[in-house]
Amino acid sequence: MKHTLAIATLLVSALPALAADQNKLDANPSLFSVMAALQAAGYKTADTPFAEIVRTHLAAHKIEVKSELENFFASHRKKDAAADLAQYVSFAFSVSEPPEFAMKFKPGEIPPDVEGLEGFTPLMVRFHREAEIDQLWEKAQPYFEAEFRRYQGPVMGALLEANGYLRNPTSGYMGRTFQVIMDILGPSNQVQTRSYRDDYYIVVTPAAEIRTADIRHAYFHYLLDPLFIKYSEVVNKKKSLVDFALGAPVLDESFKSDFLLLSTECLIKAIESRLTKGDEKRKELVKQDLAEGYILTPYFATALIAYEKQEAGMRVYLPDMMAAIDLRKESDRLDGVQFTSTRPERSAPAFQRPEAPALDPAEQTLEAAEKLYGARQLDKAAETYRKVLEQTTNQSLHARSYYGLARIAVLQKDPELGEKLFHKTLELSPDAQTHGWAEVYLGRLADVTGDREQATQHYQSALAVEGVSPGARQAAEQGLKKQK
Repeated sequence: MKHTLAIATLLVSALPALAADQNKLDANPSLFSVMAALQAAGYKTADTPFAEIVRTHLAAHKIEVKSELENFFASHRKKDAAADLAQYVSFAFSVSEPPEFAMKFKPGEIPPDVEGLEGFTPLMVRFHREAEIDQLWEKAQPYFEAEFRRYQGPVMGALLEANGYLRNPTSGYMGRTFQVIMDILGPSNQVQTRSYRDDYYIVVTPAAEIRTADIRHAYFHYLLDPLFIKYSEVVNKKKSLVDFALGAPVLDESFKSDFLLLSTECLIKAIESRLTKGDEKRKELVKQDLAEGYILTPYFATALIAYEKQEAGMRVYLPDMMAAIDLRKESDRLDGVQFTSTRPERSAPAFQRPEAPALDPAEQTLEAAEKLYGARQLDKAAETYRKVLEQTTNQSLHARSYYGLARIAVLQKDPELGEKLFHKTLELSPDAQTHGWAEVYLGRLADVTGDREQATQHYQSALAVEGVSPGARQAAEQGLKKQK
C-alpha cells in the first residue's frame, strides 16, 4: 500500500520558499486503516457520502478479528472523547504503512499515548488483511482528491500569511516537513496536531468550514519551535515567570511544564491577535489569552508593534525581543491577573515540544565555544573556535568562528588582532547577525583610534545589512550619533 496522495503540493509557484516536497496536503494510509478499524468496531464517523461506501465494504467482508478489536477499544477507552481518538491518531503516525504497521520509534522514543496500545499492531495487521483495506483505499481516492481541491486555496493562504508576518525566507530547517493530513473517516470537525522531531502534522476531518486558523496555528509552531529551541538560553532567563502560569486552571499541563513551549504559544497567540482586524477585537483576544494562562501574550502583543515597524525577520528579532522582557514589570502585571476557570471553545490544541534539529559536529563545537565565551573562559573559547575551522569548510561557520576569535582578542586588549579577525569575518559568508555586529565592532575600534570617518562607514555598513539584528541596528545608530 505504497501509493502516496501528494497530488496537492502547496505553493509550488506562488511561494518558492516553501519546498514543494516538504509542504503539502496528503493522506496517511496507516491512519486510514486505523480509522476504518474504529468504524468497524462501532465508532462514530463523519456523515459523508463515503461513509456509506465504507459501511457497505466492511459488511461485505468476514472480519474475524472484529470482536478482538471491539474488546481492545473498550479496554483502552478514555473518558475524554478527544483523548480516546488521539491515541489512535498517534499510533498511525508512529508506525510504517500497511500491511506491516511496524513501529518507527526506538524504545524510549515512543509517544506516551502509544505506549499504552501494546498489542494493537497484530490486530491491525489482521484487520487490514481480512477487511481488504487496500481496495477501500483505492475507492477513497476521488474523495481525497475532492478534499485536496477544496483545501488547497485556504491552506495556501494560511501558510503565506504566516511566512509573510514572520518575514520567513525559507520553510524552516532542511529535512523538516509540515503536512496537512486529510482524514475522511474520522468524526466531523476534528483537528489533531502532532510533532515528532522534524515532522509536523495537522490532521483534519470532514467539516463544513475549513479550519484555516488551526492550520495556520500549527504552521506557526513549525516555524517558531526551532527558534525558541535555538535561543533557549535567552528564553529561559525569563523562566521564573512560569510560576504565574501554574495557577491557571484551564492551561494545559504541557505548557506549565515547558517554558519554551509556553513562550512559543504566547507569541503565536499575540501574532494571531495582530492579524485580527479591529483594535477592540485584538485587545479582547489578548485579554482572554492572559485569563487562560498565556502569561506572555500581552508583552508580545505590544512588542510586535515595534517588530512590524522594522525590517528584520523573526529569526533574528526573537532573541532581542525575549531579552527585553522586564521581569519586574511583567511580575507586577501578572500579580493582579484573575485566571478563568472556564475552558473556552477556541483554545488551541496542545503541542509536544519536538527535539531540536540535529546539529552537525562543527555547529555543536561552535555552540560550545559560544557558551565558553559567555562564561568568559576566553582561552578555552578561543581553542574551541579554532577547532571549528578544522572541522568544516563551511564559510558561514568559519565567519562565526573568526567573529568569536575577534571578540576574544578585543577583550584580551589586542585591538589590532581583533580588527584583522573582524575583517576576516567579513571576507567569508557571515550570516546577517554576524555581519552586522562585525561592522559595529569595527566602527567602535575606529572610534577608539579617532578615525571618525572610518567608524561612520562601518556603522552605515551595519545598517545596510539585510536582516541585521535589532541589537546591532541600535548599536550602529548610537555609534552614528556620537559627536566627532
